[in-house]
Amino acid sequence: MIDLLLRNATLPDNTPADIAIHDGKFVSVGKGFTGDAAQVLDLGGHLVCPPFVDSHFHLDSTLTSGLVRHNASGTLLEGIQIWKETKTLLTEENIYQRARKLCEMAITQGTLAIRSHVDISDPNLTAVRALLRLREDMKPWMTIQLVAFPQDGFLRMPAARELLVRALDMGVDLVGGIPHYERTMQDGAASIDDLMRLAADRGLPVDMHCDETDDPSSRHVETLAAATVRFGLQGRVTASHLTSMHSMDNAYADKLISLIAEAGMGAVANPLINITLQGRYDTYPKRRGMTRMPELLRAGVPVALGHDCVMDPWYRLGSHDMLEVASMAVHVGQMTDEQGLHDCFSGVTQTAARILNLPDYGLAPGNPADLVVLQARSAIDAIRLRPARLYVLRHGRILSRTEPRLSHLYLTEEKLLDLSDV
Repeated sequence: MIDLLLRNATLPDNTPADIAIHDGKFVSVGKGFTGDAAQVLDLGGHLVCPPFVDSHFHLDSTLTSGLVRHNASGTLLEGIQIWKETKTLLTEENIYQRARKLCEMAITQGTLAIRSHVDISDPNLTAVRALLRLREDMKPWMTIQLVAFPQDGFLRMPAARELLVRALDMGVDLVGGIPHYERTMQDGAASIDDLMRLAADRGLPVDMHCDETDDPSSRHVETLAAATVRFGLQGRVTASHLTSMHSMDNAYADKLISLIAEAGMGAVANPLINITLQGRYDTYPKRRGMTRMPELLRAGVPVALGHDCVMDPWYRLGSHDMLEVASMAVHVGQMTDEQGLHDCFSGVTQTAARILNLPDYGLAPGNPADLVVLQARSAIDAIRLRPARLYVLRHGRILSRTEPRLSHLYLTEEKLLDLSDV
């Protein structure tokens, strides 16, 4: 007898399935399971997908919006300045509690993996200590990866090298960087070389903020791609943001995309934040601000989607709903064809899991029984509706349950229509 049977599920490829779970793992995912189960849930055709994955976030700054002041200009640079003022007021416990609250909120939305960049610019590494503790405490319910992120510049801040190495020694998982924030283009290139050498020497993956600007001359991802090949880090390097690509001419962008593909790099777009922060210096026409996601995908570059911020100095909105992120990518990237819609859904599920190198991810026998049941009938409808997460399971255990959303329309004295699944 198995532990749990989910009958009448719809998979992301639109096929019907019964899903059998035992000892925290998938036993069977397909039609017509005939075994006995201690518990049976009839899903009535609702969509079941692997958990959502946020491939780019900042847990240390989350939920601090307005603590010092709000970002009046809406620019990246004012956000950095506000964060400099804010982080001096924060304690390890404060950072931990805010980040934990965000993680718990994310779980109810079906997100069970987050890659978070953590600022190492504080001499006391307060945020690093807080998030390392959180990573361990959340392990039963969520996977957290931490990136050592020199927010104030790896070369621009004199102590950044020492602090980043200390953070890695403490157990931070990845090497990060921000070359476009260095004082000069040459310093940005030098920071990439130093950080990639450090990653290669330690056998660590890299996830670097890169070219998060409207300036088309910001071409640090070109340097990053070359360093990826030079240091033999193919398949282990992610370039996040890449917003300068939306301002480049097509000839150079085409060359650049081929270099990224050749280096075996992954890319992460953050559509909610990219379109909010970018184009702030434009009058009209205003640039969209998001990287060239369709073109990267056509070149074979895996592109995932990140939420980036929730209620912090850069973005005072957000509920950590990865389907909102996917929906924004669809709209801004004009990815409304069948393939584009599925690519955006994959950007918060399978492709994101690939970039995070999550082992045994997906709805397949033998994998951990991690899944989300949504009040929708297809992946495309999930993006369209951003529906209730009816169940969220981790290792076969129900972590979160939400009642179905029911709308009852009364145009006369009698109920005419139940809008629960429209």
